[in-house]
Amino acid sequence: MGTEGTEESADHIPGPAVSADGGTAAAGDTAAAGSPPGRPPTPVVLSLMLGMALVALDTSIVSTVVPQIVGDLGGFSVFSWLFSGYLLAVTVTLPVYGKLSDTFGRKPVLLFGIALFLVGSLLCASAWNMAALIAFRIVQGLGGGALQGTVQTLAADLYPLKDRPRIQARMSAVWATAAVAGPGIGGLLASYANWRWIFLLNLPLAGAALWMIARHLVEPVRSPARRGPIDWAGALGIFACGGLLLFALVQGGVAWPWLSAPSLGLLGASAVLAAVVFWVERRTEEPILPGWVWRRRTIAAVNLALGALGLLMVAPMLFVPTYAQSVLGLSPTAAGFVMSTMTLSWPISAALSQHVYRRIGFRNTAVVGSSLAAVILFSFTLLPPHAEPWQPALIMLLLGGALGLCQLPLIIGVQSTVGWAERGTATASILFSRQVGQSVGAALLGAVANATIAARLADAPMPGLPDKLDDVTKALDDPGSLPAAAADYLREAVAAAVDHTFLGATAAAVLALLALLLVAPRRFPVLPEQREE
Repeated sequence: MGTEGTEESADHIPGPAVSADGGTAAAGDTAAAGSPPGRPPTPVVLSLMLGMALVALDTSIVSTVVPQIVGDLGGFSVFSWLFSGYLLAVTVTLPVYGKLSDTFGRKPVLLFGIALFLVGSLLCASAWNMAALIAFRIVQGLGGGALQGTVQTLAADLYPLKDRPRIQARMSAVWATAAVAGPGIGGLLASYANWRWIFLLNLPLAGAALWMIARHLVEPVRSPARRGPIDWAGALGIFACGGLLLFALVQGGVAWPWLSAPSLGLLGASAVLAAVVFWVERRTEEPILPGWVWRRRTIAAVNLALGALGLLMVAPMLFVPTYAQSVLGLSPTAAGFVMSTMTLSWPISAALSQHVYRRIGFRNTAVVGSSLAAVILFSFTLLPPHAEPWQPALIMLLLGGALGLCQLPLIIGVQSTVGWAERGTATASILFSRQVGQSVGAALLGAVANATIAARLADAPMPGLPDKLDDVTKALDDPGSLPAAAADYLREAVAAAVDHTFLGATAAAVLALLALLLVAPRRFPVLPEQREE
């Protein structure tokens, strides 16, 4: 297991071979502790990819059938909770599942997560109104949290360090394929079948993954004596604290103003709960979120960096489609293609990143990626008012390459600094930080965009513009309803709002860079390969 206070030199082990983090190591020492020799059976690899596909397809496929869902069940004012509720459940359960997988093993946690996701999908397909569908989406999210964290942890357990880029690249390819194929599948099912089929589609995938994992995944037997008491109080505290915080961030500025009593009350309550959780966790024998996650410089730095990366990803994911449709006048399909170029270059860059971090180390590779991301994000703000579609598409392509260089080396790097008994917790902590970063980013950058558009509408030099932010999209969808000058002014306002969100994303990339330069050790303390019996 990783130890504190040795992070500057722990990966620099004398020997003839070059280690994966830029130091030198013995030939057998290039993988992290707990990595079994050999390659896992093909059915196990397929089951991991199927499990990741369940999570990856979920949001992209559901988003395309929202109009059909609302038309059937109603509830337009609360439909956003189809995504927010799922996100809340995934985010706040990641640390819990990470600790449980370290205590009981990956297999039972993964089987439980897939089974719960399957039950949630079946319930979603049978929902009778929007409230029921939102509740069942939360059930899905409770299963999705186990899937997302445990699949990433198993990928590190089953592969030695030199082979982890291969499996992680496959996982990235699953996400990229889902981002491209999800909307198309959702559209076909909505057009020729029924929106309920998007949830029923999960059943054969989850069933196949469940069967293959139950039959083929074999973990080393661990002694029951090593299992401490389960920290249920900490688990409930983290769930409640994270739920209140993310609820405040999701609803703030949407359901109520940021400085209103509901926002301040929720933020204050989450702060109080955070203090209580901190007090409880310090006195617990086996805490769900142990202090070493933040005391070790490597993991703390990666948590901060991935939190910032989660924040910056909001700009391309949420605002580029709006920019492409409202400013450039592209169709929804063409707008989706502009954004999807990022998902095409990301897995390729991630797969090739091993050739970089083997030479210059995990931290320096991520420094290069985050530096490039900052420059690329800023370049978006320099696009001309009437940009050609290929220009933002090229920027998204380059951004995917930069993020692939940054994110994957950090995940593999952290997993390589801890042994089996800590890997689930460490992996869950960095995924948790990334999810929280995305939630904070959606709130902050959404507020920036709304404030920019509201200010432009207030200073408009001509009449006929929408009075409310909710009417801006409708006006741009039907530009003929506005005078030509007003329509142009409105497009410029939206373009300015998107530019400001990309400036915020640029700042987030700089924060990630600073976290790596100022907090992370120059060399990650990669552990020699050993197998726990």
